[in-house]
Amino acid sequence: MIAALSITALAAGLGAIIADQTGRWKIHYALKPGAMAAIILIAVLRTPAFPPRYQIFIIAGLAASVGGDVFMMLREKKFTEGLTCFLVAHGLYIAAFLATMRPRIDPWTILPLFIYAILMMQVLFPHLGKLKAPVGLYIIVITSMAGLGIDRFILLGGTPALTAGAAAILFVISDSVLAVDLFVRKIKGAQWLILSTYFAAQWLFAMSV
Repeated sequence: MIAALSITALAAGLGAIIADQTGRWKIHYALKPGAMAAIILIAVLRTPAFPPRYQIFIIAGLAASVGGDVFMMLREKKFTEGLTCFLVAHGLYIAAFLATMRPRIDPWTILPLFIYAILMMQVLFPHLGKLKAPVGLYIIVITSMAGLGIDRFILLGGTPALTAGAAAILFVISDSVLAVDLFVRKIKGAQWLILSTYFAAQWLFAMSV
C-alpha cells in the first residue's frame, strides 16, 4: 500500500509540475493537493518507528502544508496566508523532532545554518518592503527546523532520522529557490527545482514516521 501511494504521489507531483509549466491551472490545482493527499496517507498508514506524538505532529505538518499550497498555488498568490500555513507546518515538524530528542547546541550544525540565514536575509530584505518581519521569522523557523533535523540524525542515527533530516534540508532548498525567484530575480527552471524538492521533502517526512 505504501509503495502504491508513493507511486501515486510521484505521478501526481510530476503531473502538477508539468501542468504548472504549461499553464494548465485546473490540472495543477487538482494534482498538487492530490499528491499531498497521497503523502498524508503514507504518514497515516506507516507503522511508527517513534512514539505516537511524532506521527501526529508530522501528519499535522503535512496537513498545514496543504493549506499553504492552496494559497501559494493560486494565480494571484496569497503570500502572507501561505507563509503563515508553512510557518505552522515547520513549527509542527519542530515539535515532532523535539518529541524524540533533547535539543543541544552543536556549533558545527548551528554555524552553517546561521550563515545561511544571514545571507538569505541580506539577499531578500532589500526586495521585501513590509514583508521583512514575516519572511525574517520564516527564515529563522525553517533554519531551526533544519538544524534540529540534522542534530536529530547525529544523535539517533538510523534510516528514519536520516530521512527526516534529508526532508528538512530539501525543504530549505525548495524555499530558498522560491524566495529568490519570487522576490529577487527569475531563475530559469526554478519551478521544476522548487516543486521537485518540495514534494520530495514532504514524502520523506511521511516516510520518516
